[in-house]
Amino acid sequence: MKRIGIVSDTHIPKVAPRLPSRLLEELEGCDLILHAGDLVDLQVIRELEEVAPTVAVRGNMDGTEVARSLPGTKVVAVEGVRIGLAHGGGAPLGIERRVMSLFSEVGVVVYGHTHQPKVEWKGEVLLVNPGTPTDLRFSSRLSYAVLEVEDGQVRAEIRYLD
Repeated sequence: MKRIGIVSDTHIPKVAPRLPSRLLEELEGCDLILHAGDLVDLQVIRELEEVAPTVAVRGNMDGTEVARSLPGTKVVAVEGVRIGLAHGGGAPLGIERRVMSLFSEVGVVVYGHTHQPKVEWKGEVLLVNPGTPTDLRFSSRLSYAVLEVEDGQVRAEIRYLD
């Protein structure tokens, strides 16, 4: 079984000077970490890389340095399951449809942008939005997600930091 930590919308250093130590502790033991954009500072990737290999995409709030360094979308294969990673954008209404349209032949789509945690099946595709571990502007709780992949099966859950 592979365990994947999922974070998004960290907005470092705008809303916090660094990632919460509790988040980093709870991500220990992950085989991979996915960041769905709005890092703001590339230091976030360096911090996450100290815990596990990290794959990230840019978000709408990321500045020039981050935007030049990261793709807008990425597909990662884990134990035969293709995982699409994107930030998303625009109004929250309809975001799931928009991010799903960015990928074909994936079993999981990971996205962010809304700061609202969500795990939901849309047909054969598992949608995962980890929420945000740092920013309470559009969310009442700080969160991240964990995705488990085993024998082609996937399961995800939201974890809260409060």
